Amino acid sequence: MAAMSENFFVTCPRGVEELVVGELTSLGLSAVKMEKGGASFRGELLDGCRACLWLRTASRVLLVLGEFPCSSPQELYDGVRGIDWNRHVLPEMTLAVDSVLRDSALTHSGFVALKAKDAIVDAVRDRWGRRPSIDTKSPDLRVNVHLVKNRCTVSLDLAGDSLDRRGYRLDKNKAPLRENLAAALVVFSGWQGETPLYDPMCGSGTIVIEAALLASRTAPGLLRERFGFQGWPGHDPVAWRGVLAEAKELRRRELGVRLRGLDRSPGTIDMARQNATRAGVQRLVSFSPGEFSTFAPASSPATIIFNPPYGERMGEVEELAGLYRTMGDVLKQHCAGSTAYILCGNSELAKQVGLKATRRIPLWNGPLECRLMKYELY
Repeated sequence: MAAMSENFFVTCPRGVEELVVGELTSLGLSAVKMEKGGASFRGELLDGCRACLWLRTASRVLLVLGEFPCSSPQELYDGVRGIDWNRHVLPEMTLAVDSVLRDSALTHSGFVALKAKDAIVDAVRDRWGRRPSIDTKSPDLRVNVHLVKNRCTVSLDLAGDSLDRRGYRLDKNKAPLRENLAAALVVFSGWQGETPLYDPMCGSGTIVIEAALLASRTAPGLLRERFGFQGWPGHDPVAWRGVLAEAKELRRRELGVRLRGLDRSPGTIDMARQNATRAGVQRLVSFSPGEFSTFAPASSPATIIFNPPYGERMGEVEELAGLYRTMGDVLKQHCAGSTAYILCGNSELAKQVGLKATRRIPLWNGPLECRLMKYELY
């Protein structure tokens, strides 16, 4: 039987859409198109599985099952019920329904999720005489209901959990950067392993680890224990083992450059080292305690990428102004010939750096609008 061609939608943090398009295109996928909040492509189920394994900057890969107008509970129920659930759900499976609503007649996401779940369960019970059970924590099938301007799109989440949860970062310090956004900073910088890379405020090490995964051609999904699609009726375990074997073959065990992270807190450095070990890149990176004021790359040119504190509250912004001035001074005096990228969530603080940015890339860190500032240090 020939495999079916399906429609997929890949979600990502705002501002990262162009990177996701680039990644999907480099995977050789067809009909790749940039959309608001992500990108779409067409392919077989195995193509969607490969995307889950390889995408660095994406949040989720969704298999689109259906789309319909929806402005009442009855339209929602009928639309969801009209999808061929027998291809995807067996009574012994568990499921969960997530919903996202915007600018629609139905305004309660909990109600929409419940109504959609009823429609799925009723359809399965009619076919098999038994109903699947609900598991909100780790279901076999995670259904995504997206209702915007009274149009409803129903999809299945291939990974079953957000792709940024690679599995290497168990202990998070406060205000961590998500793995896919850290990867996006590295990809935006254009760095691919040809110069030394530093994060002089590395926290739990995410930027350095993601850079090591990129340069060593490690598929980020190799670190996960399992994906949601592995429990689906249409999953082909033999073909999937082939995809995994190919990814393992491509990994590079050595890199010709240094990747270093520094942080003033020795406890945080321990955490970064443990994370690097879990990610399997401990031989490619090094972390050491150190004050930013004494930071200097060991050789030039280097690529410097970091995510300093933004100061969420008023009092903190004044306190941080001095740090941002120090950042500008250190970059100017110790880092000539290198290129620095700073993710900045506060335009007032960015001015304190006192250097002219040659590029400003708008990015969202969760709900917070940021700029990735590029400084060429002559």
